Parts: sequence; structure tokens; C-alpha cells
Amino acid sequence: MRLAVVSDIHGNLRALEAVHARIKDSSPDIIVNLGDCLSGPLWPEETAQYLIAENWATVRGNHDRALAQTSECDLDPVNGFTHRCLSEASLAWVSALPLSLSLPPEILLCHGSPADDEVFLLDEDGGDHFFPSNEAQIARKLGTTGARLILCGHTHTPRVALMSDQTILNPGSVGVQAFPGLTVTGSPHARFAIATLEKSEWTFGHHVVAYDWSEAAQRAEATGFASWRHGLLTGYADKRA
Repeated sequence: MRLAVVSDIHGNLRALEAVHARIKDSSPDIIVNLGDCLSGPLWPEETAQYLIAENWATVRGNHDRALAQTSECDLDPVNGFTHRCLSEASLAWVSALPLSLSLPPEILLCHGSPADDEVFLLDEDGGDHFFPSNEAQIARKLGTTGARLILCGHTHTPRVALMSDQTILNPGSVGVQAFPGLTVTGSPHARFAIATLEKSEWTFGHHVVAYDWSEAAQRAEATGFASWRHGLLTGYADKRA
């Protein structure tokens, strides 16, 4: 069994298209999407329509929840822009996404943790940086989850954590590689992961994909969010943002 795992697209259609093209080369049995699909000053409606057409197994992220449950006037500027771009059909789709999703054999999809889309499952929030959670902290955040493989996103940081009887995979972010003080992958490439089950053992591969990040940066500027330009072009956060 082979799974392709994507997360944190954030409306970056160009990155998504490039990742999907590379995924097709791996001929996965299923593609799963761990949320934060649309929020960003790029191509939210076009990304929504792409994902609706593909119909991948998808869970909601914290930004998806905000778009679905918060009135436009109460959203932050980026989510407000995203909300204004979305059609009724796209809002209905993102509103229907579940918090978590179970797949055979013993696979759980979530964005943050199984119970909370804002919790960092593999990391602790140091205020202006992340640092890795220890096994006891991860176990506490997993709660009673019995899945053997847990797939999570949210931090945009590619990671694999091996527990005593569980494995957690974060594929990194398709669409956004840098947030000030938090996520810094150090290159603008899109990220995804492949998980393969053979003889009852999982193996994992993290992948980086080139795409036209200059177009994405230009799009962010054109929509009024020039502060996104540096991160999209470099994979490093602009401390001035």
C-alpha cells in the first residue's frame, strides 16, 4: 500500500499542481490531504475547485475551520481575503471537512492533533520558535488514539516520529515554507511525503518539488500581501513582516 500525503496548501495552486504531477509518478493507492487548504493571498478559489474535483480524503485545518465558522468581518486580513474569493460551493466544501478521519489499516488523519486542529502534535510552541516534543508529550496529545500511523500537518515542518507502537508523519507544507519566527524550511520548494506499507512495516520518503514560486510571490504582491513575497521566494521568514 502506498499513500501520498499533502498538507498546508494555503491556496498555492502552482505548488499544488507541481506536487500532484510528481505524486502521479509514484502511482499511489490513495492521496490524503491534512488541511489548511485555502487560506492565503494566492489562488484560494482555484485551489478549492481543484481539490473538489480530485476528491482526496481530506481533513480540516485550523484555517479551514476559521473560514467555515467565522464571519468575514472577524477574520484576519489573509483569511478575510480568502473568504471573499470563495464561491458558495467552495465554502460549503470546506465547511464539511472533518476534524479527523480514519482509514484502513489503522491510519488516522488530522491537522494538528486528533482532538484539536491548533495543537502541534510533534512540537512545542516556544513563542517565537518550535522545539521537538518528547515522547511523553506526544503521547499526551495523542490521547486514546489507537491508530498505528498518524498523519498530521500544521507546523509545515517535515518530520517522522517513532513511538513505541505508533508512528507519526508530518509531510511538510505544499504551499508555504516560512512564517516569521516559526516555520523555516530554508528553500521555496513545495513539500509532500510518500508512506509505503510492505510486510506490515511502514517506510517514508519526504519529497521537495520545484514550481514557479516567482509567480506565487508576484501573485501575493498583486493581491496586496507583499509581506508573503520573501518567504515564498526563499523559504526563509522575513523578520520585517
